[in-house]
Amino acid sequence: MKTNKIFAILCASALALTITGCSSSSSTSTTSTNNSSSTETAKATVKEMKGEDLAKIQADDKEKEKYLVIDVRSKEEYNAGHLKHAINIAVADTKANIEKISGWKEKPVILYCNSGKKSKEAADILVAEGFKDVTNAQGVKEYTSYELVKYANVLAADFQKALTEGKGFFVDVRKAEDFEKGHAKDAINIQVEELDKLAEKLPADKATPIYTYCYSGNRSAKAAQKIVDLGYTNVTNALDGTKEYKDYKF
Repeated sequence: MKTNKIFAILCASALALTITGCSSSSSTSTTSTNNSSSTETAKATVKEMKGEDLAKIQADDKEKEKYLVIDVRSKEEYNAGHLKHAINIAVADTKANIEKISGWKEKPVILYCNSGKKSKEAADILVAEGFKDVTNAQGVKEYTSYELVKYANVLAADFQKALTEGKGFFVDVRKAEDFEKGHAKDAINIQVEELDKLAEKLPADKATPIYTYCYSGNRSAKAAQKIVDLGYTNVTNALDGTKEYKDYKF
C-alpha cells in the first residue's frame, strides 16, 4: 500500500515538472517571436512619392519646412537646375554627410535624382543609418513639371561656415529691426517687396559668391532667384533661416 502511494507521488511530481518545462519553453519561444516582430516593425522602409505630390510640397512655403529634400545627382546636374528647396548631396557622398543631416533622423526626408534609381540607393543608405521616414520621389526626367531653379541651398552648418570665413557678399532679407540686432559682416538689408532695387546694390562681378538669408529661407529664396535672373552665377540661399537656427554667429 505504502509502495503504491510513493509511486503515485513520484509520478505526480514528474508530471508537474514536465508541464512546467513545457510552459517555460513556450514562454521563451513567444518572447523570442515578439522580439523578432518588434525588430521588424522598428526597421523603416523606403516610401515612394509621385512628382506632383513633391511639387505641391515645394510650392507651399509652410509645408516645405516639414521636409528635408535632397537632390542626389552630381553637383553639375544640381547646378543646371533643381527643386527650389533642395540641398545637394551626391549619392556617393551620402554616408560622409550623415552627421550633417542627423537632425532629420526622426523627420521626413525626401530624395530624388533623374530616374529614381540613385535616390533609391541613397534612401536605402539612410534607412540603414537609422533614418525613420525616408521617401524616394519621382526623378526630374520622369516628372517634367517640377519647378527648377539655379541657386544653391545649404543647411545651417554650411551657411555658418560661409559667415565665419566671410568670403562672399551677403544679402539679408529680414526686417530692418532684426538686421540691426545682428547680421553678416558687410551685408546689405533689403525687403522682399523691394527686390527690384537689388541690381544697384550688388557687386559688379557676376561671379561673386552671393549668400541670401532671412527667417525661414522663403524670402531669401525669392531674393536668390532675383539675383540669378540678374545674371549672377554663384548664388546660395540659407535654407535654415534665423527662425529655424537661432545660433548663427554673425
